[in-house]
Amino acid sequence: MSNLKEDLRMLIAEIAEKDEIPDDVAFKDLGIDSMMGVEIVAAIERKYQVKIEDAELAEITTLNGSMALVQKKLGAVAAA
Repeated sequence: MSNLKEDLRMLIAEIAEKDEIPDDVAFKDLGIDSMMGVEIVAAIERKYQVKIEDAELAEITTLNGSMALVQKKLGAVAAA
């Protein structure tokens, strides 16, 4: 679980074609548009076997926000 942030950072950087994904910089400020956002969400869902609801998309605006949501989802899966 400790590498979750770095895994997400690499996944997002690859889709966004960026060298750096800072922890708390809004994706839109990095030039990540809505189409890339859809790709990022789909990639997270595939990689971590979670379902991200439309209402949760607002949480995926920074690396830290994305990580918190995935951790919450993985915790819910582990508890189930």
